[in-house]
Amino acid sequence: MSALDYLSMKIVVIEDDIYIRQVIIRLLRQVGFRSIYEASDGKSGIEQVIRTRPDIILCDIHMEPMNGLDFLKALRNFKHPTLSTLPVIFLTSDAQSETVVAARDLDVSGYIAKPVSVRQLKEKLDSVLLK
Repeated sequence: MSALDYLSMKIVVIEDDIYIRQVIIRLLRQVGFRSIYEASDGKSGIEQVIRTRPDIILCDIHMEPMNGLDFLKALRNFKHPTLSTLPVIFLTSDAQSETVVAARDLDVSGYIAKPVSVRQLKEKLDSVLLK
């Protein structure tokens, strides 16, 4: 398994809770990311993804006005193949089966339960990005 160069990668964090978003960004810096972009809901997340063209996206599920499932659906429906296939990892405390099934059906790349540790985050990022 080869090591990933997180220094050269871009990531978008979509999370409506500013405190949690700041914690995730701090953890990502510990993992090695330097190009971290943020959004507070799915709608601004779409705009940020179009603007920054990240390598990967971390996204909460429960947000307003556009939640994570709607964000992922919109992303997968993009005509641009580079954007529509971007890996998305959901960060959520929601483990309800209907949410998990909906996320899987929209081709989510991974799931991390909150609260997240730096070790869990790195392991999930490595597994998704090394596919």
